[in-house]
Amino acid sequence: MFPYTLVIQHAAQVLTLAGGPTARPLAGPDLSSWTIIENGYVACQGDKIAAVGPMAELDPARISPETRLIDATGRVVMPGLVECHTHLVFGGNRAHEFERKLRGESYLDILASGGGILSTVRATRAASEQELLENALHHLEGFRRYGITTLEAKSGYGLDRDTELRLVGVARAAGRRQPVRVVPTFLGAHVVPPEFKEAGPRAYVDFILREVLSDLKGEAAFVDIFCEQGAFPLEVARYFLEQAHKMGFGLKIHAEQLHDLGGCEMAAALGATSIDHCDYLTPAAAARIAQQTQGQTVAVLLPLVPLFLRQEKYAPGREFIDNGLPVALSTDFNPGSCPSKNLWLALSVACLKMGFTPKEAVAAATLNAAWAIGHAADCGSLAPGKRADLLVLNLGSVAEIPYWLGENPVRDVVIGGEEV
Repeated sequence: MFPYTLVIQHAAQVLTLAGGPTARPLAGPDLSSWTIIENGYVACQGDKIAAVGPMAELDPARISPETRLIDATGRVVMPGLVECHTHLVFGGNRAHEFERKLRGESYLDILASGGGILSTVRATRAASEQELLENALHHLEGFRRYGITTLEAKSGYGLDRDTELRLVGVARAAGRRQPVRVVPTFLGAHVVPPEFKEAGPRAYVDFILREVLSDLKGEAAFVDIFCEQGAFPLEVARYFLEQAHKMGFGLKIHAEQLHDLGGCEMAAALGATSIDHCDYLTPAAAARIAQQTQGQTVAVLLPLVPLFLRQEKYAPGREFIDNGLPVALSTDFNPGSCPSKNLWLALSVACLKMGFTPKEAVAAATLNAAWAIGHAADCGSLAPGKRADLLVLNLGSVAEIPYWLGENPVRDVVIGGEEV
């Protein structure tokens, strides 16, 4: 037996996220019935977790002079956070539109006037690859400080072939240059670009299918599309996802953010891994999705978006959970509707506005978030064989996590068995 390379010991609570079903995301009562170990430890061997348990079961024979020991007395130890919905790579910012929002202009009004996403598209197309990479690395450093150890990065601010491919490439390059793992998703179908304004949404997605997706094999596992008024109508979104699925891509959708258009149910019926936003998804539809997909499709909820857009409508998370729909939480970090990397704040708002309990919120930002990006096999919970992505928090219990509103509780971050 090799000695452990790292042991985090004497934790007040070890939030394992273990003890539920292993073949599907946590849903219903399982979202909060996972195991907490009091006075526990986590031991690592290289970049993998080797053992998790109470201190009384720690094998002293596997601790050598070379073993790195971290004292977590009085503190929470938990899996690294998983950010399952971000728009990491973009040029510029939209601070100049913030005042327009404060004066009462809506998200769709600003988009229709050439602002919003299209404003960021212009800045992103004009930015050099080096500028985009430097920006992405800056943001990833911020995410790491918040305890994010795996992050999904969507493209979507190029809306032409070369820039969209560049955004995916920059996301992958940024992932190689720092410790946070980056999982690219292709969101070329974010909105219709100006070049296709006359031809329309169907012509643009045909262009993506014909000219872009073949170059993304092995670069991005998922495609995404924004199904919403002012973006892509339901039937165009259906057509795009059907064709992309035939090409071997996993499916995601931005849907039911501002209106109930049926995008979530449509995408779930096609086998989407996640359905994202869901503010206008009804509890009845959520129940149908949970039953139809046998709990495999995850609803990714983004509570900081309605907060930042000053909207009253939040996804009915409590009803989703009670109806058996698996849920995850993310920030939706982007320059227009959520310029925040604070996933801890998102957990608090989910409890305050969506009806989550603390244990449910933690599960939604770790294990279920990992399911939402296809990485539940190697992250999101503390179990032997999983990647050693761990946090030590300056908190004593899981109940405190959403309580300290807006604070960053992270003391130590371990990614792949290394302190970072």
